[in-house]
Amino acid sequence: MLSSRARYATRAILDLSLLYEQGPIQISDIAERQNIPVKFLQQILVALKMTGFVQSRKGPGGGYSLALAPAEITLGAVVRAMDGPIAPISCVSVTKFSECGCPNPEICSLRSAFKEVRNAMAEVLDRTTFAELARDQQSGIDSLTKSFDFVI
Repeated sequence: MLSSRARYATRAILDLSLLYEQGPIQISDIAERQNIPVKFLQQILVALKMTGFVQSRKGPGGGYSLALAPAEITLGAVVRAMDGPIAPISCVSVTKFSECGCPNPEICSLRSAFKEVRNAMAEVLDRTTFAELARDQQSGIDSLTKSFDFVI
């Protein structure tokens, strides 16, 4: 399960992806649109800045923007930056492997099953870019708006 930190980070990156061409976005605007506490979002954006996903500009007209194009940022990269490895147990982690303590790791069926889970999750998260997510989100917004476009 993703932490609140990772969930909010992905929502903030999605928000910035939807507004990618519009310049820096105020933190309070992101927080309001995404229903994220401002103080928590500030911490998350600092972490995202340190990991190279966002940049900030101070002063009038300042705020946060993506440091990379949405097509260059994957869901997996952001989740890993916030939560660390995607693996459900340490013995199947690619980047933070450690033995889990089972008596026969070479034949452990649990390890095998959790490795499949890890691989499936990583495959989806690593192929999903924020450009795709923004496009899908905008498409959903557009279809929702059209469904309410009528005259009485």
